Amino acid sequence: MSVGEFAERVGLTPANVAVLKNGRAKAVRFATLDAMCRVLECQPGDLLEWVED
Repeated sequence: MSVGEFAERVGLTPANVAVLKNGRAKAVRFATLDAMCRVLECQPGDLLEWVED
């Protein structure tokens, strides 16, 4: 799936998808996380990783 298609299906701009993809996001709304999991057919733990500062 292309970044553009993913962005459209999740309801984000391609620029915001890039921010998430590159690990520069400071926060993610639960609604966005829910949409990403629905599109990718995965669980939140498949997308998130806790890293100590």
